[in-house]
Amino acid sequence: MAADWFKTWQPRPHATQRVICLPHAGGAASFFRHWGAALPAHVELIAVQYPGREERIDAPLISDLTLLVAAIADALQRTPHLLQQPYLLFGHSMGSALAYELHRALQQRGLPLARHLLLSACEAPSRRKAEAFHLASDQRLMDEMLRLGGTQNAMAHSPELMELVLPATRSDYQAIETYVPDPQRSPVSVPITALTGDQFHELDLDDALAWADETTAGFVHRGFPGGHFYLMQQQDGVLDVVRAALEQLPRG
Repeated sequence: MAADWFKTWQPRPHATQRVICLPHAGGAASFFRHWGAALPAHVELIAVQYPGREERIDAPLISDLTLLVAAIADALQRTPHLLQQPYLLFGHSMGSALAYELHRALQQRGLPLARHLLLSACEAPSRRKAEAFHLASDQRLMDEMLRLGGTQNAMAHSPELMELVLPATRSDYQAIETYVPDPQRSPVSVPITALTGDQFHELDLDDALAWADETTAGFVHRGFPGGHFYLMQQQDGVLDVVRAALEQLPRG
C-alpha cells in the first residue's frame, strides 16, 4: 500500500505546510519521530519508510537508488494529498541524494514540487566518489555503521538485532554506492540548503558546497559541530534551519 511508505507521529490533518524527510542508509522513519512535535502547529512532518525495516521489515528491499526513487514517487502519486500543501524535502546522507532525485522525478511526472531542498551530510552529484562498502563483510559493514555513530553500540553485541539491520543497511549502501547521477541533468529551480557536520571529514566541504551548482534559485550552507550524525546532537539548530525554510513558504 502507498500509505506504508509514509509515517507521521503528530498527525495534523489541517496542516498548511509539510516537511517530508528521507533517512540515511540503514535508517528508518523513526529517526525523525521527535521532529514533528518541535515544528509549528500548522506543519505536518512525514517521514519516508523504506522497505525492509521497522513495520516494513518483510517488504522486499530495493538496492537500486533509481528504483527506490521511482517507488517513493509512485507512492506519493497514489497519496496526492501529501503534496497538496506547500512542502520541503529534508534528506540526510543517502536520504539527501534520494530527496534530490525524488524532486526531479516528481517534476518529470508533473506533480507538485517541494519549495526547498534541505540536504544534509551529502556531496553534490558532481562530486560522487567510488565506494564499495556494500561488498564488505558483515563485520566490516557493522564497524562502519558504528564508526559513523548512527547505530547504538549495544547493537554490536546483539546478533539478533544485527541480523535485522544489516540486510537493509547493505541494500542501502548498494543503492547509494551504485548511484550514477544523470550527466545531462539541469539545475533545479528551488533553493538548496546544504547542512554539514564539521567533524565528518569523509565529506569535503567543497563537495557539499558544490550543491550550489545544482540550483538556479539560491544556495545556503549551514555548518554544525559534530560528525556524520551531527543532527542528533544539534537537533535544535537543525530544526531552526527547517523552521526558517518553512517561513519562506506560502501556506496552503
